[in-house]
Amino acid sequence: MAEPFISTPVITDAAESPLVGHYEQGTFGNLDRGAQVTLTERFPLAICDVFAWTGSETKSANAIKRATKLALTKTRDAVSEDAQAFRHAPGRWTVIAIDPALPETLTTAVGDNATVVDLSHGRTVLRIDGGQSRRVLSKLFPIDFKSDCFPLEKGIATKHHEIFAQIQRVGDDAFDIIVFRSYARAFWHALRRSSEEVGYAVE
Repeated sequence: MAEPFISTPVITDAAESPLVGHYEQGTFGNLDRGAQVTLTERFPLAICDVFAWTGSETKSANAIKRATKLALTKTRDAVSEDAQAFRHAPGRWTVIAIDPALPETLTTAVGDNATVVDLSHGRTVLRIDGGQSRRVLSKLFPIDFKSDCFPLEKGIATKHHEIFAQIQRVGDDAFDIIVFRSYARAFWHALRRSSEEVGYAVE
């Protein structure tokens, strides 16, 4: 049996954000009530797509759990300080970690039960946090972000103006948005513009 292909991991010291020259820290917009949301880029990260073969969904979920130490099941998404994972289609998960060895670790863990595609070089993760985060996100996505509809740790695949995006709730008022790296600057500016009404900070 051929050895699985494992792409070159993210080299943390050499990685360059797609937002270079567009990432200005500070407070902006309507600050009458202070900055009511905080925007950050989570970079660099290892980002993978895991696609289980038919009948191997449970084994694949358990493999992701072993590789990341997440409390993940076949149907339950999970978030920890170092990693996160969510099912965005039947038998298919997005897995994110600060460990650049994630693609290799996942590939070894899933074995013949799934395929692992390293998306680290093609995706960017942006985070919005704060009491008005749902209001801002509702301007950009046709999603109900209320807690009873979008519980903690839940992740979904969606679109912003027909451009693929993924969202995971990672805190009480915090959401991670995963977008194509080539779209990062355009979406970053859209996110900032949508946050002006409530006032925002870039950290």
